[in-house]
Amino acid sequence: MTVPPGAEPTLWELHRAVSQLREDLRGDLAQLAARLDQVVTEDVYRADQRAVDQRISQIEAGLAGLRAEHDQATERAEQQRREDQAQAAATRRLVLSSFVSPLLLMALQLWLASRGAAP
Repeated sequence: MTVPPGAEPTLWELHRAVSQLREDLRGDLAQLAARLDQVVTEDVYRADQRAVDQRISQIEAGLAGLRAEHDQATERAEQQRREDQAQAAATRRLVLSSFVSPLLLMALQLWLASRGAAP
């Protein structure tokens, strides 16, 4: 198929198309240059990543220390609770032996005395 002679672009239309392409290219290059201003080098990026890794390591070490302190505090609290329970049991035994037992013995003596079995 042949193209009719009137369908081909004129030189002026070609000039306008090329000029438009040139303007578009300039805009794209300007945007690319603006984006490249925000790019960092690989060395800077690696240094930043090392700093972040060091901070994370320090935070993890601090967290491990806090966790160990928490575990120790929990163990001390548990030990204190056990000691308190043992002390409460000892106090109950003391109350029983100091007050209740003499009262029971006195009640037994009174009962025996009332039955006439006292010497």
